[in-house]
Amino acid sequence: MSRVRVTAWDVARLAQVSQSAVSRAFTPGASIATTTRERIHAAARTLGYRPNAIARALITRRSNIIGMVVSYLDNLFYAAVLERLSQALEARGLHVLLFMTADDDTDTVLREIQRFNVDAIVMLSATLSSSLARELAEGRVPVLLFNRGHDDADVNAVGSDNRAGGDLLGRLLLAAGHQRIAYVAGIADSTTNRDREAGFKQALAAQGATLFARADGGYNHALAADATRSLFSGPGPYPDAIFAANDAMALAVIDTLRHDLGLRVPTDVSVVGYDDVRQAAWPAYQLTTVRQPIDDMVTAAVEIIAAHLVGDAEPARKLALPAVLALRRSARLPADLSPFTTVTDHPDPNRSQDHAGL
Repeated sequence: MSRVRVTAWDVARLAQVSQSAVSRAFTPGASIATTTRERIHAAARTLGYRPNAIARALITRRSNIIGMVVSYLDNLFYAAVLERLSQALEARGLHVLLFMTADDDTDTVLREIQRFNVDAIVMLSATLSSSLARELAEGRVPVLLFNRGHDDADVNAVGSDNRAGGDLLGRLLLAAGHQRIAYVAGIADSTTNRDREAGFKQALAAQGATLFARADGGYNHALAADATRSLFSGPGPYPDAIFAANDAMALAVIDTLRHDLGLRVPTDVSVVGYDDVRQAAWPAYQLTTVRQPIDDMVTAAVEIIAAHLVGDAEPARKLALPAVLALRRSARLPADLSPFTTVTDHPDPNRSQDHAGL
């Protein structure tokens, strides 16, 4: 049994408005009086009308779909970003199409994404080759890297100031009197790892110190646990402080120190991380870390995407927002914290909280 298809013209006649008013009523952000929009929506409900997104895309050449590319969600930071960024885009009438990819296959996935007529591409925890960046720019598909950087001038990037964050942690640990400071690295070729490590080493060098030891954690929980065990193998001496390049690894470092090696945090070893994920504040960890301003980063990313979609002819933007220290109990801290930009969600971060057997 066939059913007559209801069109925008039918809604316009019932609501006694123009067809263009119907179109504006179903376009997020479009200029239309509230009473008119409500009358149109009421008419649409009466007739059972649903806007045809495919037809609209053919007319406007806009799909209102943002391709979101994620290579892994092991990092708890990206799970939080994905939720908040998706909500912020939806509030703008933009819909998210999620693609998962292995980091070494990102270019293949990005070429596949273009078949879906996405209006823009946002990349979380994924890298982009320079050749594909140029290809996407020539096709006028805006690309934004979130918490990643890129040297190509046509690629937008939003993140925190990773180099400054690494520098903060280096100065903090030195000011607390640590002398054997180790680094558990993330993915070697990622800009986040590169900049955090560079800033950390810069802080050490400025005070005549060097990195005591280094191990690769690959932004992975299991690899970070292995890296921690390797730092404490052999006859010693061993690190008295560890900077893990993100919180996901820092939590693995703390668990391994306590449960596998029987060491106390922070009495035997201080541990610091980067991101300030929700779990960092849990009582079992109380992780001192660098807090990334997720809300500000999301707002900036959405504004950049929206500007491109309305046709603003502006160059790609690369934003590195300020990061601050979140002070908790996983690290011994200096008595004088005045040189540091900090936030704290605990009244006494210097109070020892050793849990060798938790």
